[in-house]
Amino acid sequence: MAIRFDAYMEVLQRAATSTEATKLDGATVALDEGLDWVVQQGQTAHRAGKKVMLVGNGGSAGITSHVAIDMTKNGGVRAIACNDGAALTCLGNDFGYEYTFAKQINFHGQPGDILIAISSSGKSKNILLATEAAREAGMAVITLSGFGADNPLRRCGDVNFYVPSPEYGFVELSHVTLLHSIVDAMTETRSQ
Repeated sequence: MAIRFDAYMEVLQRAATSTEATKLDGATVALDEGLDWVVQQGQTAHRAGKKVMLVGNGGSAGITSHVAIDMTKNGGVRAIACNDGAALTCLGNDFGYEYTFAKQINFHGQPGDILIAISSSGKSKNILLATEAAREAGMAVITLSGFGADNPLRRCGDVNFYVPSPEYGFVELSHVTLLHSIVDAMTETRSQ
């Protein structure tokens, strides 16, 4: 099979630019408005001594690590990825894999912190339970999902970013692009 990069990029562009942003009540918001809200919440949380916690599985876990360090180093906002191998295996062993992120939020989440929850399918039990734990801790919740428009994660966040694509690659690339736009905005406002 020959790769047609131009066709691939066209599909990626359609997926990324058709991303939808909604609020917790399901109301649609402009994508830029949703992204701006995340930037403002992150900066407000940082000024109050709070942090951003990021959770994701597989490729999404890689995105959380990448974005957490960029958000801290470049954006000037405290951020941590909750995918340390020892924590995941210990908590998975003791409580079950579905609680690996919820337990970390129980241990470290505080009112005023922010959770960014990423799941391509929007159906990962450990990600859904993390959003519940974050709500119980008084944290703001931002979600990024894809695949089916009716995925449950899409109804869990104060702001939800949904990429309407059934393909992991296009969803993950769109997620990392959305998050980089947030980090870049944080970096830009930090330097002003």
